[in-house]
Amino acid sequence: MSTDTPDATAEDVPSRAELAARVEELEQSLAEATDEDDEKKMSIIATKGTLDMAYPPLILASTAAAFGYDVTVFHTFWGLDILHEERSKNLKLSSVGNPNMPVPNAVAAIPGMDRVTTKMMEKKIADNDTATIEELFETSLDMGVEFQACQMTIELMGYDEDDFYDGVTTGVGAATALQDMADADIQLLV
Repeated sequence: MSTDTPDATAEDVPSRAELAARVEELEQSLAEATDEDDEKKMSIIATKGTLDMAYPPLILASTAAAFGYDVTVFHTFWGLDILHEERSKNLKLSSVGNPNMPVPNAVAAIPGMDRVTTKMMEKKIADNDTATIEELFETSLDMGVEFQACQMTIELMGYDEDDFYDGVTTGVGAATALQDMADADIQLLV
């Protein structure tokens, strides 16, 4: 086995200054690559489509995006109603089984009470000048939040992909959602 190496001439050997410059260049490249990888990611799974449960994923998504997070919200089952242009305008608030409702369950079960509690919540939202579902959705989209609609649920519920707001990513499956969650720093199920 030979340990012979070609003879290097003095011209081929870099100077200390050249080596130092190359090390600095590599450190700068590493710092830039590390800065790109420092972007925080949040993945939210939205499964509920009632008026009170539409707000949490939208508020969390827009707030995280404002703090520089790369945010994805995967909507499945009733959570798809939040992304549906028509259904999102008519989300209801169930008074049955909701411990914070100002009516007992026996009264809440009376036909029409969901309509009453929904109107109460809508009035509270309007009185407090709280953003609507549509406004929060648009704000989140403007901030770069990606809204995904579960393809299996679209098919199950018989929705048409054209029924969703512009900007919603359709055709997304559970495997994609799981990978997104695995890559995220924060994962939430709402």
